[in-house]
Amino acid sequence: MSNQARLAGIFTPNIVPLDARGDINEPELRRYVDWLIERGVHGLYPNGSTGEFLRFTAEERRRIIEIMADQTAGRVPILAGAAEANVRETIKACENYYEYGCRAVAIVSPFYYKLSPAGVYAYFKEIGDNTPIDVTLYNIPMFASPIDVPTVQRLAEECPRVIAIKDSSGDLPHMMRMIAAVRPLRPDFGFMTGWDAALMPMMLIGCDGGTNATSGVVPEITRKLYDLTKAGRLEEACDLQYRLLKLFDAMLYNSEFPEGFRAALALRGFQPGQGRQPQSDSQLLAIDELKRELQCLLAAEGYVDEPVGGCAIKEEVDSDEVARIVQNVVGELKRRGLA
Repeated sequence: MSNQARLAGIFTPNIVPLDARGDINEPELRRYVDWLIERGVHGLYPNGSTGEFLRFTAEERRRIIEIMADQTAGRVPILAGAAEANVRETIKACENYYEYGCRAVAIVSPFYYKLSPAGVYAYFKEIGDNTPIDVTLYNIPMFASPIDVPTVQRLAEECPRVIAIKDSSGDLPHMMRMIAAVRPLRPDFGFMTGWDAALMPMMLIGCDGGTNATSGVVPEITRKLYDLTKAGRLEEACDLQYRLLKLFDAMLYNSEFPEGFRAALALRGFQPGQGRQPQSDSQLLAIDELKRELQCLLAAEGYVDEPVGGCAIKEEVDSDEVARIVQNVVGELKRRGLA
């Protein structure tokens, strides 16, 4: 069992700014780190899906962590993505990130080869028994072998270094089952959601926070949503969750992930550069069209000016309907003895 506090809060899975040659733009990355910390994120999560870890070499992944750890200088904890293609290289990454002073590592379940639950358990057990740094399991079943509830429970019981799970499935009942199975055995075990669209409801059923890509673009909103939910100001939180949902959906579904987040970050005054994945002419055109929609959404929150020609007025969410949804959620939680 870890002697540190349970992993909690908003951890930002950051975009990696690139220069004109497609190399890591170190000055811009350092500026970005400071900006995120100044705007209240609880921690940083480099080398995740949003950070396109697979599009960097192992050496570049280490360099990204090294730069961010140096710039952070202990101001906030770092949850470093440490997923490599095999156990030996993953443990080596764990050792490196331990030396850099990271709080923990996040390791995605094995990908490409579809493994059984027994195979997923064996993979994480090998890492958990041989790592010098705390490990967060990373469940993202759309891209990797799923981590089922019995596997999470078994690893939590047998591996003191396994201290949390980041779940990006967006599956609320799955998260509830994990919390019910693990928390009585390991009160120190953290539960983080990677699905921005459900941050508030996930926290209401017991999640400790999130690793949310939108926090890399609007850290102010994501942090406020966390604070409102923690304070029990549910109507305000629900309204903010709906507003965040619009931005999340636009960035996620209207372009190849994570190009929408890269485009939105540029609107916030950064130079993220062009991603390493080549884009066709039609994709580049779609990004240009998306930029206007993103600018309108960010302008509505007061972060940028409206584009030339203004933005079309869209129907607001019915506040009475929001209140009814909140009441229904709270009522259901009370019925289940969770609130």
